[in-house]
Amino acid sequence: MVRRTLIVRARVDDRQALEAGLGSARKPEGARCSDRSTRDARRCIGREPIVTASGTSADRTGWLRWLPGLQVLRHYEGAWLARDFVAGLVLTTMLVPVGIAYAVASGVPGINGLYATIVPLLAYAIFGPSRILVLGPDSSLAPVILAIVLPLSRGDPARAVAIASLMAVVSGIVCIVGGALKLGFVTELLSKPIRYGYMNGIAFTVLVSQVPKLLGFSVDEGGPLRDIAAIARSILDGRVNPAAAAVGFGTLAAILVLKRYKRVPGTLIAVVGALLVVAVFDLDRAAGVKVLGSLPQGLPSFTLPTIPLADLRAVVIGGCAVAMVALADTSVLSRTYAARLRAPVDPNREMIALGAANLAGGLFQGFPISSSSSRTPVAEASGARTQLTGVVGALAVALLLVFAPNLLRDLPNSALAAVVIAAALGLFEVSDLRRIFRIQNWEFWLSIVCFLGVVYFGVIEGIGLAIGLAVIEFLWDGWRPHHAVLGRVEGLRGYHDLKRYPDARVVPGLVLFRWDAPLFFANAELFHERVLEAVAQSSTPVKRVVVTAEPVTSIDVTSADMLADLEQSLHASGIELKFAEMKDPVKDKLKRFELFERFGEASFAPTVGAAVDAYVRDHSVQWEP
Repeated sequence: MVRRTLIVRARVDDRQALEAGLGSARKPEGARCSDRSTRDARRCIGREPIVTASGTSADRTGWLRWLPGLQVLRHYEGAWLARDFVAGLVLTTMLVPVGIAYAVASGVPGINGLYATIVPLLAYAIFGPSRILVLGPDSSLAPVILAIVLPLSRGDPARAVAIASLMAVVSGIVCIVGGALKLGFVTELLSKPIRYGYMNGIAFTVLVSQVPKLLGFSVDEGGPLRDIAAIARSILDGRVNPAAAAVGFGTLAAILVLKRYKRVPGTLIAVVGALLVVAVFDLDRAAGVKVLGSLPQGLPSFTLPTIPLADLRAVVIGGCAVAMVALADTSVLSRTYAARLRAPVDPNREMIALGAANLAGGLFQGFPISSSSSRTPVAEASGARTQLTGVVGALAVALLLVFAPNLLRDLPNSALAAVVIAAALGLFEVSDLRRIFRIQNWEFWLSIVCFLGVVYFGVIEGIGLAIGLAVIEFLWDGWRPHHAVLGRVEGLRGYHDLKRYPDARVVPGLVLFRWDAPLFFANAELFHERVLEAVAQSSTPVKRVVVTAEPVTSIDVTSADMLADLEQSLHASGIELKFAEMKDPVKDKLKRFELFERFGEASFAPTVGAAVDAYVRDHSVQWEP
């Protein structure tokens, strides 16, 4: 017996190790262990550690499970170094212009976009469970940050930085606490149409906010609808700067055209081209094209952001909203690459890593960041293997700030606006919404309501509306679930809905009632009503009601009390209440609620067939199944 147990355990361990080996990230050519076949994977077992996104099994059980980057470093392979280094340099070409562009779009100086790039990348390299994910300033967060920064900063750049940095700190704390409490599932609570709605609203807000900069003028920010009117008036008044608009549209066109070539750094080429045009023709002086100017020399320093107490409430709300958007984006992108690389990522650790990156960035003059759906593919296409790619990118940006702060002096603001607009266009989801309109019309309109909420009320309020609609959608599905009275259908096994099979035979005096949802406070009274309706509509005098409870996955105190009242009402009419196929966890709850003993063990049949047989036997009913 002992020997057999050891053999079984060895086989289990072998299978788990094999699965870990096949589930690890793709290995480069020249790696010591190959994933090309099961036999190759088996050779690796026992000869060297199999490293996944979460490290070896020993790493996953110790304190190192919270530091995935160190786990990778312990098992780093020399063949990865060249690819990680090259990928990091390629990534840098996007980190700089995009970081500056999203900083300006968020209402803070461009230099803080680079600060928000350097520190979070280094933090994520230590805490991040995904080997390939790239974090940094993001277009989806820009309108959320701007909605808080703009009214509170009153045009003071230092005040704007403090507000945005504190938002990052709040967002980081929210994510870390959420991950520690294992709340990673919350990112899945928003349905796809609702996510589409608020992301389309955010994309539209970003797009409208950048159009004035693209055309070379500015308007007072008042929300997308007011901005559209202000933009139209400015165009009619002749405020468009032709040179700035030409540079901006040229940059946007170049980015969109080059976007189809995955391995070509289109954003870099377009931005460098715009910079050279402005520098060569001296457009900032000759044509009034606004440029970035010289960046401060030096690295970000540790700074505790301080703001007036009166502004704290708005900043906390904004930080929580940013955390929600960042979590949704990061969880989707993380799961996508985890599936592609066969390296599963724990969403709770991903939350903690995102929180650590935001917290670190906020304490070093940064602002809220998220995962990047544009820079991550660049890192992957460039051959990135581990988090070292992000470290190389961060160090390269830091060297730029120390040794060449004037390199981007002639970068035009209209080109930065083009970078943000190109990213915003990528956020729009239209094709899948057309499919949703075709197959589930009401969910399409739910998405449109979320979109209009963000556009009309603002980003913060719109996200709150999206969350509220998600809760209502969830409760509605559980509040009005499908229910059925069952009968026997010729030629079909089991018992089926009488509405779908009107010719189905019913057992005389027996109501088989099915409820296709958990029982909880919102639907308890409806359940009570529907059972009594089924009794009243029965074609024969009812002697017993059997609730086929297999779909009932849970029960709460309110619904438990309802069952007690229902049983009492039915008993007063000479009708018995029984159950079939109830799950053991639900029975356990009935025991806690002191209802199981009241109904008795015999009231719970293992199957619907057994419940019918018991009824036929107890009441001597003539019935042929």
